[in-house]
Amino acid sequence: MNPAVKNTFLFALVGVLLIGTGIIQGWNSTLVILNMGLISAIMALGVNLQWGFAGLFNIGVMGFVALGGLATVLVSTPPVPEAWEAGGLRILAGLVLGAATVVAAVMVQKRLQGRTRTLATLVILVGGFFLYRAVFDPGKVAVEAVNPAVSGNLGGLNLPILLSWPVGGLLAAGAAWVIGKTALGLRSDYLAIATLGIAEIVIAVMKNEDWLARGVKNVIGLDRPVPREIDLQNDPGFVERAASLGLDPITASTLYTKIGYAVLFTVVLLIILWLAQMALNSPWGRMMRAIRDNEVAAEAMGKDVTARHLQIFILGSAICGIAGAMMTTLDGQLTPGTYQPLRFTFLIWVMVIVGGSGNNFGAILGGMLIWWLWVQVEPLGLGLMNILSAGLAEDSALRDRLIDSAAHMRLLTMGLILLLVLRFSPRGLIPER
Repeated sequence: MNPAVKNTFLFALVGVLLIGTGIIQGWNSTLVILNMGLISAIMALGVNLQWGFAGLFNIGVMGFVALGGLATVLVSTPPVPEAWEAGGLRILAGLVLGAATVVAAVMVQKRLQGRTRTLATLVILVGGFFLYRAVFDPGKVAVEAVNPAVSGNLGGLNLPILLSWPVGGLLAAGAAWVIGKTALGLRSDYLAIATLGIAEIVIAVMKNEDWLARGVKNVIGLDRPVPREIDLQNDPGFVERAASLGLDPITASTLYTKIGYAVLFTVVLLIILWLAQMALNSPWGRMMRAIRDNEVAAEAMGKDVTARHLQIFILGSAICGIAGAMMTTLDGQLTPGTYQPLRFTFLIWVMVIVGGSGNNFGAILGGMLIWWLWVQVEPLGLGLMNILSAGLAEDSALRDRLIDSAAHMRLLTMGLILLLVLRFSPRGLIPER
């Protein structure tokens, strides 16, 4: 089959699945799947940039996504004046001291030699740690004691939440720079372990540092870039337009806001796709693929492999950070407990592998298709089990076992799809050209 025809057919198939979902389950369900599918496609593009372009095995995706979510709180929520008065400046001073300690230790490592270097580094790190804690801890306790039921944190800058999307990318890029400077010299399997461990550290900090974003108490009621449903329902003009379309105000307002999100997410996806395609077809993109295919040969041709790896690691992580900010904006709340690195990182990697590693359109296809399956497989599995057990007695142990097994259909289906794709189309549904 002609590749263009095949690719068109695959994207049309995803469209048919979404339309079928709308006809059977309602258009609200379709838009929910579509919005998260668009965000998943952006995450898959970020991972594809790292793995498909450069061969970097990053399984700490959720850490960068979590930083994007954190950006929404730091940018869009209003500041808490009482918390700032109680200990905000002490927290900032403590963070500055911690950063200064690390910088001083690095400078000592570069400028001194032998035992003097070791002793000086030890003194700086130990002394700086105790000084940092002496300044930081009282401020943290004071901030977290300020009305912990509703705040207990410093708050944010009270800016429009759309600004948090690029800020989320910048936060993730900064973390990627720090991680890349220390971990990109590792072999691929060690890099995977290091990125997973660092992602767990990022999420653990978000869960435990209440002064930052309320920890596991969550931040709810975040600002939205689209109108709220209740505001639309109270707008006489909107209610009149909804009635003219034969829709009740509640359904119309829900569809309107979800379509608004879909438009915003589509615009971001198209911009990132255009940039990724321009990069792929540029001399820089050809250089990255040459490094991916043979690092030794690329290095012999004068290419700085480590610097290029760091560059693309930062870019891919920034895209994941943007997607994380978009996901938190869609949810309307930051819930650090939902960031599960092993589970969702695995899902993003399945999207990239099934769609086609090294192909940006394949990453988008994988993101949309796998997310639809992730959402729909469990209810479809339950329906299948009900059909299979229709002839069994109500108190049958086998019937109960079959129905209970529907809860495991998601992971079973993901594994089965991954095996089938690796067996019959090992380069993905839309392989790299």
